[in-house]
Amino acid sequence: MLLGIPVGEIAWLALWIVAAGAVTGVLAGLFGIGGGAIIVPVLYELFRVLGVPDDVRMQLCVGTSIAIILPTTIRSYYAHKARGAVIAEVVRLWTVPSIIGVAVGAATATFATGTVFKIAFVLFAWFISLRLLLGGNRWNLGNDLPGNGLMRVYGFITGLCSSLVGIGAGAVSNAVLTMYGRPMPQVVATATGIGVPITIAGTIGYMLAGWPHMAQLPPLSIGFVSLLGFALMAPVSSFTSSYGVRLAHWLPKRKLEIGFGIFMMLASVRFIVSLI
Repeated sequence: MLLGIPVGEIAWLALWIVAAGAVTGVLAGLFGIGGGAIIVPVLYELFRVLGVPDDVRMQLCVGTSIAIILPTTIRSYYAHKARGAVIAEVVRLWTVPSIIGVAVGAATATFATGTVFKIAFVLFAWFISLRLLLGGNRWNLGNDLPGNGLMRVYGFITGLCSSLVGIGAGAVSNAVLTMYGRPMPQVVATATGIGVPITIAGTIGYMLAGWPHMAQLPPLSIGFVSLLGFALMAPVSSFTSSYGVRLAHWLPKRKLEIGFGIFMMLASVRFIVSLI
């Protein structure tokens, strides 16, 4: 027994976390999504077994997910930057508004129930799923990026969504940039650049937001960030992200988009069931 949980059960959960970390890293480099869509459902089951109360379980999943994504995002960003694919102007315009959005999301975690974050994840999952399954090229707002004002609004929305759902910047920024005709290699690379300040701010924000709830959180947690989940998943996802970057520059993505869209729908069903 370890922390009141059978060692065999913890070993299986650890194996699932490591496997999810490997997939997360590849997805982070391939799609620039950060992998939170995979991390959050896996951590939700882990913390359920560990007996984390439902009132704070989803917040712990989101905060830990952002922390896990941090090293992967940084590694992916530098790999893409070395290829010259990052749109520096977009990163510059979105950085401050996205950090403000993250702060709003982290502040929400201090007082909101887990239901808010489950609903946010479900809405996010279905939005991304439908966009992937229907084909992103059908959602076109123009061939040029909009003015600075609207771009900053997009930055805020990206940070807020990332903070509420536990994802990197990629899922939202990919949708925005592709709708304005940016080529996919630039879209993915720029998403990792925006993800760096978002994940740094998000990790710190969720650590602080969870501090008043420490009595309800499992051992080895700093606020809403589990050091156990971070230690098991972050090194693996960071290592495998470089393979995703390589794939992003030559692999046809349509079948992968369809597969990931279906996965997102299935992942959202778990949280829909928990809301009933």
